[in-house]
Amino acid sequence: MKLPGPDHPITIAKNGNRVRVTFAGHAIADSTHALTLKEASYKLVFYVPRADVDMRLLRRTDHQTHCPYKGDANYFSIVVDGSRAENAVWSYEQPFPAVGEIKEYLAFYPDRVDAIEET
Repeated sequence: MKLPGPDHPITIAKNGNRVRVTFAGHAIADSTHALTLKEASYKLVFYVPRADVDMRLLRRTDHQTHCPYKGDANYFSIVVDGSRAENAVWSYEQPFPAVGEIKEYLAFYPDRVDAIEET
């Protein structure tokens, strides 16, 4: 486990805007309670509370990755009306303490969904 710091900063902030994720014509997530995670020089990532995600459209996969700063990520595919986005969603179900705020939140790969809109 590595701690965020000056060489690899991670900040998490409440996002006061509406974040909406769509795929195959369906709203997968729609939230006014998302978090915005900024990690080092990477693009911003919106983390949406599970309560604001249509979990009926997600299928857990066996895919996992490890981040030395955040922990182990579990993945979900989106399945809607015969369309599928493989491993399009991830979640740190037991994140490291430094980023504990993202527990019970999901994030989406922008190139695997139709849109992630912040309004």
